[in-house]
Amino acid sequence: MRNYEKIFFFIGLQLLSSSTYAQPINVKSLQFDTTSKQNRLIFDVTASPQHRVFVMENPSRLVIDISNAHLERSLAQPSEGHPLFNRVRAGVRNKTDLRIVVDLKTPISAKKFSLNSNNNDVNRLVVDLDSIVVSDVVSNKQQEKTENDNSSEVEIKTITQKTTGLAHAARSIIAIDPGHGGNDPGAHGLQGTEEKVITFAIAKKLEALINAQSGMKAIMVRRGDYYVGLRERMQIARAAKADLFISIHADAFQDTEIKGASVYTLSTTGASSEAARWLADSANASDMVGVSLHDKEDDLASTLFDLTQKGTREASVNVANHVLRSFISISQLHKDTVQKAGFMVLKSPDIPSILVETAFISNASEEQNLLSKQYQSKVANAIFKGVRNYFKQSLPDDSKVAALDL
Repeated sequence: MRNYEKIFFFIGLQLLSSSTYAQPINVKSLQFDTTSKQNRLIFDVTASPQHRVFVMENPSRLVIDISNAHLERSLAQPSEGHPLFNRVRAGVRNKTDLRIVVDLKTPISAKKFSLNSNNNDVNRLVVDLDSIVVSDVVSNKQQEKTENDNSSEVEIKTITQKTTGLAHAARSIIAIDPGHGGNDPGAHGLQGTEEKVITFAIAKKLEALINAQSGMKAIMVRRGDYYVGLRERMQIARAAKADLFISIHADAFQDTEIKGASVYTLSTTGASSEAARWLADSANASDMVGVSLHDKEDDLASTLFDLTQKGTREASVNVANHVLRSFISISQLHKDTVQKAGFMVLKSPDIPSILVETAFISNASEEQNLLSKQYQSKVANAIFKGVRNYFKQSLPDDSKVAALDL
């Protein structure tokens, strides 16, 4: 029996060791330490991680791969005035590893920077970019080889702001799209009310609510009575690095008794058609997923794109549900679940997007409501409340938006 006890004892130790080894490392936070000669990234971690650091070009970015790790919360973003770092993104790689990508404002070369990293401290992983003349920075050929060697095992599962609602640490940017405009008046009410006028009035009230909140910033897709092309509306939101896109409309139907509010997200069919369009332009698609796709097989490129787009659609449905619930207190719902359609303005693959049909302008009583400034404010408040609830749910507790009182 003694021999059996020893055998079981050693087996138990091995299982315990394996279990301990398999424990994932939590990346808890990121700090920036910048001087005239050094740009330092300090990651707060729960254990000393296995990692590698290298640089990629076109666009220039710093990549940190950490084995068996995941984010505990969204990472801090560098200040807008940071001399080198532009934006930090993160994603899952090989299902268990964490890839952190730091977009750089200027290319890194061996003539300008040395690249070092260490995790001697069990609670920190430190990455240094020293502004001195050295020759030990990863060469372009090494970078390309690293990228190619790992192309078949890269899995992008967005953890950052675009596809899960995790927004910039300093503020969440919301693009507000007042439907129609200019020579496109939209639908008409029985009294001749034009949809473009109503949508703009509600959008301006929503803009004021968002800009009054710390941690939020509104971007108006159109700022007056003029027409903006549907695809251009998407482009304006992307140029502003929006974390959320909201298109505001007023519905209409031949049956003037129909009434109520609805909220839409992009249909699967609409998403598929847009994915095909983006993948045809590999430069745009690469920018979205954060990985160069020009040298990838078509199937792999499509998979990477689909993973990111799937995250965007899930986030869109999430925020749409919050906004729809907020309408219950002020309006009858035309549809009590989030609807899906192929609206062009919802097709940004990397920005959660919703379209709000605030009411039926073709219904006499709802047309009267939409003409009322008081009711317009109620609608704007309902949308804002839904957006705020969404960000409170999606962002970590230390975020400015997440800390907002309901």
